[in-house]
Amino acid sequence: MFAVHLMAFYFTKLKEDQIKKVDRFLYHMRLSDETLLDIMARFRGEMERGLAKDTNPTASVKMLPTFVRAIPDGSENGEFLSLDLGGSKFRVLKVQVSEKGKRQVQMESQFYPTPNEIIRGNGSELFDYVADCLADFMQTKDLKHKKLPLGLTFSFPCRQTKLEEGVLISWTKKFKARGVQDTDVVSHLTNAMKKHKDMDVDILALVNDTVGTMMTCAYDDPYCEVGVIIGTGTNACYMEDMSNIDLVEGDEGRMCINTEWGAFGDDGSLEDIRTEFDRELDLGSLNPGKQLFEKMISGLYLGELVRLILLKMARDGLLFGGEKSSALHIKGKIETRHVAAMEKYKEGLANTREILVDLGLEPSEADCIAVQHVCTVVSFRSANLCAAALAAILTRLRENKKLARLRTTVGMDGTLYKIHPQYPKCLHKVVRKLVPNCDVRFLLSESGSTKGAAMVTAVASRVQAQRKRIDQVLALFQLTREQLVDVQGKMRAELEYGLKRKTHPLATVKMLPTYVCGMPDGTEKGKFLALDLGGTNFRVLLVKIRSGRRSVRMYNKIFAIPLEIMQGTGEELFDHIVQCIADFLDYMGLKGAQLPLGFTFSFPCRQTSIDKGTLIGWTKGFKATDCEGEDVVDMLREAIKRRNEFDLDIVAIVNDTVGTLMTCGYEDPNCEIGLIAGTGSNMCYMEEMRNIELVEGDEGKMCINTEWGGFGDNGCIDDIRTQYDTEVDEGSLNPGKQRYEKMTSGMYLGEIVRQILIYLTKQGLLFRGQISERLRTRGIFETKFLSQIESDRLALLQVRRILQQLGLDSTCEDSIVVKEVCGAVSRRAAQLCGAGLAAVVEKRREDQGLEHLRITVGVDGTLYKLHPHFSRILQETVKELAPRCDVAFVLSEDGSGKGAALITAVAKRLQQPWNEN
Repeated sequence: MFAVHLMAFYFTKLKEDQIKKVDRFLYHMRLSDETLLDIMARFRGEMERGLAKDTNPTASVKMLPTFVRAIPDGSENGEFLSLDLGGSKFRVLKVQVSEKGKRQVQMESQFYPTPNEIIRGNGSELFDYVADCLADFMQTKDLKHKKLPLGLTFSFPCRQTKLEEGVLISWTKKFKARGVQDTDVVSHLTNAMKKHKDMDVDILALVNDTVGTMMTCAYDDPYCEVGVIIGTGTNACYMEDMSNIDLVEGDEGRMCINTEWGAFGDDGSLEDIRTEFDRELDLGSLNPGKQLFEKMISGLYLGELVRLILLKMARDGLLFGGEKSSALHIKGKIETRHVAAMEKYKEGLANTREILVDLGLEPSEADCIAVQHVCTVVSFRSANLCAAALAAILTRLRENKKLARLRTTVGMDGTLYKIHPQYPKCLHKVVRKLVPNCDVRFLLSESGSTKGAAMVTAVASRVQAQRKRIDQVLALFQLTREQLVDVQGKMRAELEYGLKRKTHPLATVKMLPTYVCGMPDGTEKGKFLALDLGGTNFRVLLVKIRSGRRSVRMYNKIFAIPLEIMQGTGEELFDHIVQCIADFLDYMGLKGAQLPLGFTFSFPCRQTSIDKGTLIGWTKGFKATDCEGEDVVDMLREAIKRRNEFDLDIVAIVNDTVGTLMTCGYEDPNCEIGLIAGTGSNMCYMEEMRNIELVEGDEGKMCINTEWGGFGDNGCIDDIRTQYDTEVDEGSLNPGKQRYEKMTSGMYLGEIVRQILIYLTKQGLLFRGQISERLRTRGIFETKFLSQIESDRLALLQVRRILQQLGLDSTCEDSIVVKEVCGAVSRRAAQLCGAGLAAVVEKRREDQGLEHLRITVGVDGTLYKLHPHFSRILQETVKELAPRCDVAFVLSEDGSGKGAALITAVAKRLQQPWNEN
């Protein structure tokens, strides 16, 4: 028993001594945590350089865009071919991807050799050989009669400008075929395939093996957004935000970046951690000075590193009694499979002895222990370096997503990772230590990169088909110049119909005279009360106007109009309004004051004088009974009498659009048009009295409230209305009415978007075909969401958060589509608004007999003010459709309320001359 303990002690001591000896000899290969964090930071810096257009040419880590924009979502379907060129064998694969409620992949494959004379010969011969192998495979599998999409896994650094194109930057891994570098490898293969007349194949995707690995794993795990290969070579890819990729146009969504991390350090940035053995190995390689990181990590080189170390130790008398065999001098004699065998847990020492004997050496027990530890140090360094670079990628992903903690999956492939007994465990441990705020799952790729190329092709095929169907929907909202000119012409015709006594009853654009015949001239002064009713909020204002200085001071209070009042009786509505006035006067200490009052009433009214207005019809959700066909000024006066607390002189009733015109006209005498683009949509302008057949008199001008929201109610713009507009119209409070407004105003744009999203989801083109209950709710998609989603400053991550509020679990791709839908709907609205406005400014130019008109438009409304692109598109449309009009746009401050007071002031000023007339 004592002898056994003695032997165990001796062996333990021997092992410790040999390990210490090797550690002393290879101390440069032992990397501390501090060094790994430093390498991680260096790699992150190189990633930044590779992504930036200015620094990419000199960056060692090339960060190549792959044009793979989406990972599998499980709806992929069909039959695909895949080729894998990049190692000692070439593989052809047929992949059948089937949805049928669950993800299924069936594969048939065939390996073909890649002889040295082919991979180091002429480029055309290489691709002819690949095409011949593909033809042989298709013949064997009886596929020649089918037209099939193909994905090519090409495991060499390529610069891509689209998914199905790639220019070879340089060969790696023993490949040296002439005439291929700096040319498109897809073109080479396409030309070679053309020689087989009976083969009908479309190359849809060129992918790196790393990308293939990520896509294979992403099919099984949607959290997978990183792919790593540690095999003959090493590389990594990951999904990067488009906004960070300078090399590609566009900021929306994400794209897979092939890092080509094997070249990290080619610029000298890793010289402090490279050893004499790394330098010797590099000098003896096919590509000295290149792929330096890969040469410290990958399976092609680890065995050779071990050989060079053992040779040096033997020369220094630290191994084999200083004896060296001839085999130990032969380059490549120790392979990575030998390294893996020597590191096996139980039989490692026995394997070490066997391998050393095969090399013609006579190792002692101590030699075997030392050699085994050399292998461990070399492998451990490889795993550490890999972990540092991977940790840099994971940190970038986490920061891109602005997460405190990241949950993600890394797809893994490569012989070194698969066959080395200690490698995966070591890699995982170090990664988790370097990024403690990332929950990382490592998923081994089955059938790796070749299946991945088929998956990229399947995704490309799905995205292509989906894109086509989405574009068909969006195309309905893309108006041509001819269509906009047509809208402009029809609007112009409707303006004329509305002004003429004979055609007015049939006109959809009512062209209501407002009896506002003058603009402010600066002499107005006094205190005025103004009311502003046009939505769920009601405003009461006290407006003080000083003469000459064009100075206006305002005090106001906002009151809510509850739904039951909006849709109750007329008497209840006007009693509520008077109660609000009483509260305001009390609040301002003006309880008994006698004040002139202007009433902004933002609904279509027929006026016979400035202080009389008969409501034609409610809009914007109001439904109060016994109001339509009644004079709303009389209704307000009656409510004031019922209150019997104050005496107010109601001088003017005005539309909010007219109020906007007057507010801007007070500042800019050139202002002759008022536009509201908000909850509702309307426009007014100063018309020549001679053109207004509904009012007596030919002298001067009068403001016309067009009430253009009803444009198209006669079907004249049905050719540009879509099924989604019809859905919104039929579900509204006033079906068949205000059709133009329903295509242009804030009350309806969000609802149009909601109808489109429901349609696309039902078609399986959004949200994985799952419609949330909230999305089914009418009005849930507010127009403010369009403004937020279309904001240039808003990242897709924030778009996803907005959609999550609506119960929609969106992918990055979903968010892009939603943004496009919002853009299409709001752009059409702005263009239609612009076409209508162009009709008015052209009319003003012609009426005045001018070759060129300068005119100002006063604008108000939340859509115009808050939407990031609406105002610009509207202005561009007016400029294009009315090129002889120089139109300035002035934003109305305190709009319609202030306008009502100014109209009241102007009316008081003009009252005496008007009465005399």
